[in-house]
Amino acid sequence: MRLLHTSDWHLGRAFHRVNMLGAQAGFIGHLVETVREHAVDAVVVSGDVYDRAVPPLTAVKLFDDALHRLADLGVPTVMISGNHDSARRLGVGAGLIDRAGIHLRTDPAGCGTPVLLADAHGDVAFYGLPYLEPALVKNEFGVEKAGHEPVLAAAMDRVRADLATRAPGTRSVVLAHAFVTGGEQSDSERDITVGGVAAVPRGVFDGVDYVALGHLHGCQTLTDRVRYSGSPLPYSFSEHRHRKSMWLVDLDADGSVTAERVDCPVPRALARLRGTLADLLADPELTAHEDAWIEATLTDPVRPDEPMARLTERFPHTLSLLFDPERAPDEPGVSYARRLADRTDQQIAEDFVAHVRGAGPDGREQGVLRDAFDAVRTDDTVREVAR
Repeated sequence: MRLLHTSDWHLGRAFHRVNMLGAQAGFIGHLVETVREHAVDAVVVSGDVYDRAVPPLTAVKLFDDALHRLADLGVPTVMISGNHDSARRLGVGAGLIDRAGIHLRTDPAGCGTPVLLADAHGDVAFYGLPYLEPALVKNEFGVEKAGHEPVLAAAMDRVRADLATRAPGTRSVVLAHAFVTGGEQSDSERDITVGGVAAVPRGVFDGVDYVALGHLHGCQTLTDRVRYSGSPLPYSFSEHRHRKSMWLVDLDADGSVTAERVDCPVPRALARLRGTLADLLADPELTAHEDAWIEATLTDPVRPDEPMARLTERFPHTLSLLFDPERAPDEPGVSYARRLADRTDQQIAEDFVAHVRGAGPDGREQGVLRDAFDAVRTDDTVREVAR
């Protein structure tokens, strides 16, 4: 069975205020053409179909168009909700849409109930594990501690229990939206840390033939059987080195897996430039980036006049302008943003405690801070889904 694995469409999302709807429509067209050209048997979409719980109507229309075009091909599609989606909204009409071969899996309670598709060698069971917000699903899975690993492990126990009841030789595919250990993050994924832990070990998914992951925006292989497709389009400058693609996966009769990447259309290249304004405007080696979307970091010790206007004369698609004057780390004037770079909310809070009290928080106090951040993040998720 030949699968096309994609995820993280983020329909409705902009890139630094640039409307990406046209590029997203171009990707949908490319997806449909890939299905047709490569004789794909099933499409799997591993979450974050939309960029937010209440997407704009233009994004909903594009999603509707995608579903119609995939249904017209007669190729089954299995799709789960991600942490950006409203599971309840995305799942509306799932039972009816099922009849058209579009299988939306958004209810955590259905983790152990597969979509069964068949080829000449028998059944393939597709298990959809939508994004499992630990605080919201721990009762469903009967786990005491609200953490990503316990709830995903419990969901996978249901998958393996169901698979054990299937005919011998039944192959299995799991769709999951999670941060798995070994994956490389970018700046455009929403933080899903719970209790100071965001990642789950790969071993959670043992016992199935292929795991189609979503959430991280870089295409990557954790093992031959566990892969991220990544987002089809860039959503932050941290993705400037990404090769945006989908996985074309062949699942053989014995459950063995081979996979190749299918590149996605590139609406415009990304480039991160760093240096003084004068150097960026004069360097002939930067000519290749003049038509790219640009993030420019200026290192001038004194902020130059009208830097954006001057940059856009050479680089008309400059979208982000940062300042990082070349000074010693302890020299007065180092920016607040630079001091906070690469530090988590928890670390920033602990630094603040140390600053005002003269000593950092002890272990108990660190736990209080961690619980507070988890409570706020969970409350934000509940409020967004309930809108």
